[in-house]
Amino acid sequence: MSEEQTFLEALKAREAARDAAEPTWIAARRQAASARFEAVGFPTKRHEAWKYTDVRAISRGEFALASDAEFSKATAAALTLPIEALRLTFVDGVFSAALSDLTELPQGVTIEPLSQALATNHEAVGAVLGRLTGVDFSPFAALNTAFAEEGAVIRLAPGTVVEKPIIVQFLSRAHEQPVMSHPRVLIQAGARSEATVLEHHVGEEGAANFTNLVSEALLERGAILTHYKLQEAPVGDLHIASLHVDQGRDSRFTSFNLNLGGALVRNDIVADLNAQGAEAIYYGLFYAQGRQHVDNHTLVNHNAPHTLSNESYKGILDDRARGVFNGKVIVKRDSQKIEAHQSNANLLLSDRAEIDTKPELEIYADDVKCSHGATTGQLDEEAVYALRTRGIDKQTARGLLTLAFAGEVMEQVALDAVAERVELAVAGKLPERFNLAGLVEAAVALGEESES
Repeated sequence: MSEEQTFLEALKAREAARDAAEPTWIAARRQAASARFEAVGFPTKRHEAWKYTDVRAISRGEFALASDAEFSKATAAALTLPIEALRLTFVDGVFSAALSDLTELPQGVTIEPLSQALATNHEAVGAVLGRLTGVDFSPFAALNTAFAEEGAVIRLAPGTVVEKPIIVQFLSRAHEQPVMSHPRVLIQAGARSEATVLEHHVGEEGAANFTNLVSEALLERGAILTHYKLQEAPVGDLHIASLHVDQGRDSRFTSFNLNLGGALVRNDIVADLNAQGAEAIYYGLFYAQGRQHVDNHTLVNHNAPHTLSNESYKGILDDRARGVFNGKVIVKRDSQKIEAHQSNANLLLSDRAEIDTKPELEIYADDVKCSHGATTGQLDEEAVYALRTRGIDKQTARGLLTLAFAGEVMEQVALDAVAERVELAVAGKLPERFNLAGLVEAAVALGEESES
């Protein structure tokens, strides 16, 4: 039996159980996606885009599909970020109305599970779903499309400004047999609209499930979208995700891709700057320990002149963890007077940790400002010693310096609850008697002094 056969059989069983009256276009897309997945199969390390990432833990897994969204409210409360927000919650990919909060939606805002959006207005959803991330994007995108039936649909009418963050929360349960989910997220931001959307992946200790997520965002003229992804899934979870953004004139997209959990993680982020004035800003932080594997692939397509992109990714790896960063910027022909900058810095806390980094630029225009670079280093032990002379124990000193390394990204995070989760994971629980901000600043200064 091929590695794909288990998934293909699950697809056939799911198809047989579906409502025969569903729109024909949905069935046709699923069939095309299933055929595509069967034809190409799972990626292997022989494929350039996957040469550092082994997905056999997924391809050889036996995953069921969850049938309910039961989850302890007490456990969910402990995992949920303490943010006043509009919230849509999924448990193993199944929508949970009980754990969602969509009361008092602002005028001009629509937030609903994909299943509901398809039931009430499937033609409008079908016109845009899959427009950006087709089945040819990757085998996992094809698999997602073949299974797609649930997820989140967020629509902002022109001129709408959403004050509260919109949180799409994905909870993972511990099961005797691991489960898989293939959620779809669709964001449509009308002209001059503005919102913050947060994807939060978290779950019960002991969970070992597979999440295969595809997100698409369409930004019309002047739209502003700030997208956070906080991935702190259980360390046994397998996580594949892609986010594709279509940007109109003068739109601004800011991505915070923060990865702390999961056994195997792959993120693909693509921004298409399709009109003048469009801007894409990427901030990324991945922290891995034990045998975690985190792979980030980013792409910015400068398809129009007078566009801007800026990217800063930080990797922190401990124990025998492995990180991958592949950042690519493509400047298309006639996309003159663009500006594109990219930086990846990595910190190895262990001699056994490993990073593979590859920043890339493809430039087919001549009037551009572009730069890229990558660095890898270790903690400065002199700075650790200097902090210890101030009465700080070694573990706390190393945590502070590690936090200082992440500071360039973390100082841009505007959601305090998100920053606190990251700081706790990276530096541990710091004693309250210390002035964290002051010590981090001192640690940075000490590091700079030691370099000079």
